[in-house]
Amino acid sequence: MKKQKIFITGAGSGLGKIAAIKLARRGHKVYASVQYESQISSINLIAKAEKLDLIAIKLDILLKEDREIILNYDIDAFIVNSAIGDSGSVCEIDINKIKNVFETNVFCNIETIQLALAHMIKQKHKGRIIIISSLVGRIPIKFLSPYCASKFALEGFATCLREELNMLQNCDIDVVIIEPGAYATGFNFENINKKYVWMEQGSYFKNILPQIKKQDKIIWKFLEQKNLNSIINKYIKAVESSNPHKRYTAPWWQAIGVQIGRIFGM
Repeated sequence: MKKQKIFITGAGSGLGKIAAIKLARRGHKVYASVQYESQISSINLIAKAEKLDLIAIKLDILLKEDREIILNYDIDAFIVNSAIGDSGSVCEIDINKIKNVFETNVFCNIETIQLALAHMIKQKHKGRIIIISSLVGRIPIKFLSPYCASKFALEGFATCLREELNMLQNCDIDVVIIEPGAYATGFNFENINKKYVWMEQGSYFKNILPQIKKQDKIIWKFLEQKNLNSIINKYIKAVESSNPHKRYTAPWWQAIGVQIGRIFGM
């Protein structure tokens, strides 16, 4: 297996952090970018204790000067992992909440991809862009529209990017999408609970909020997977496979559910 230079955004917590550590343990050189300075120390402690080629970098993708740091690195695989979420009913959610999600999940992520590609295309070497989407980027969930819609948009950009890069001569760059389902990292409940902060104050749905809360609790406790291995393995396959799939999904049973839903027009 060829040792690769991997840059991953959003590695300060959750799946991004675990994937960065796992990839470094497999012998790759990993640049793990994090949003906050406070997130650097825990990664560096693990790197030092295990003698890993793992370097934590402060990079807030919302800041232009931070994003441009990417230009300083020679990258074989760029993993677009940064994401935030929000929730609420489409008919009344503050439009600025939607804009904030799109700013991170779509616009700033696309800008980081452009920066990573600038070096890959110029050098005309084999490279890989790995974009972390979501199964809800193919079938949305009610009251989670800001996050779902942002992932739908990211999927569209990813597909277009793949087809466009295929037209460039002497440039071998793969574009891979990873679609995680529901995993118990804390991310899902953090986002689905955001809507209650303002919907409890006044909403078209105020009278049925207890029912919605109950449904949320049941559905997400059923869906969320505590074991993260199935999705972390997709990060590894997306990086290491000599002939990667266009799309990786996990857990398998949620992915099948999405496929069935799409067949029936959901």
